[in-house]
Amino acid sequence: MMPVAFREDEDRKNPAGKAPPGALQDDPPRNTPSAVRSLLRWLDAHAFSDAFAARDPHRIEWWRVAPFALIHLLVLLVLWVGISPIALAVAVGLYVVRMFFVTAFYHRYFSHRSFKTGRLMQFFGAAVCCSAGQRGPLWWSAHHRHHHAHADTPEDIHSPRLQGFWWSHMLWFLSNGCCGTRFRNVRDWMRFPELVFLDRFDWIPFIALGGLLFAAGEALRALAPASGTSGAQLVVWGFIVSTVVLYHGTYTINSLSHRFGRRRYPTADDSRNNFGLALLTLGEGWHNNHHYYSGSTRQGFYWWELDLTFYALKAMSWVGLVRDLREPPESVLREGRAAKAALSGRPR
Repeated sequence: MMPVAFREDEDRKNPAGKAPPGALQDDPPRNTPSAVRSLLRWLDAHAFSDAFAARDPHRIEWWRVAPFALIHLLVLLVLWVGISPIALAVAVGLYVVRMFFVTAFYHRYFSHRSFKTGRLMQFFGAAVCCSAGQRGPLWWSAHHRHHHAHADTPEDIHSPRLQGFWWSHMLWFLSNGCCGTRFRNVRDWMRFPELVFLDRFDWIPFIALGGLLFAAGEALRALAPASGTSGAQLVVWGFIVSTVVLYHGTYTINSLSHRFGRRRYPTADDSRNNFGLALLTLGEGWHNNHHYYSGSTRQGFYWWELDLTFYALKAMSWVGLVRDLREPPESVLREGRAAKAALSGRPR
């Protein structure tokens, strides 16, 4: 199906929402090779204004897709490096840790400000999120805020109902129209230069993670050869395989949680609650709850709705790393209980 029709980037018209100082906003000539444009924007995400991308917002520049496609192909290296208990444990551990930070910080903190934390923890959370390879904190939260403002309408950037599965799952962020950061939507975060830096150079923590894994694997090979692992094996399992699975686990919330599951609340969009997706994403699958009351840190509104991200944040609050976690008000919970009772035919 035809992708959403993007409006011209409003940031170009709004001084309060323009790119931060230091961004290279001189657009390249129209005849600049796409490979050059793509390389520059991989190295500096703020390299060019999105007025350039708006000339052809639906276009997917395959040079930008190349690294994304390559990391999928590199999964086949498992046939070369083999597997060990340590490599498998590192892969699973890094999936869980990075999924937690993406759901807790990129989503519940940067996008919805549903809890508070200090500036150091804010930076640390953003840096770990960057190691997931899902762009920078300003880019992620700006696009997600746009989604909530226009969910499942023609302005939505990834509606599976309107644009189909593959566009909503991953093609949307590979298109020109979604390449840049929508600065207008994240003015509140642009006052932090360290977040702007991470947004511009989001690849640094990502590549650093790969380097650390290689160094750790080589150290284990030299100091504990009985571990049966190596630098190459930890990179393949902990960096490549774990990241690819993490990618698609995260993407299911856009592509599947608006199509499959149950609707407790009468939202204007297609959001649904799905236990399987909640398990896969540490609590993000309670998507109908979230779209009805997005200001809550807790997305599993009731005790039987597993929300591992919220439980971990609650534990962090006990030691002062985060604070002021928000929960759904009693009126929202009553409405949900009434809706469930009506569906089951029981009295409230």
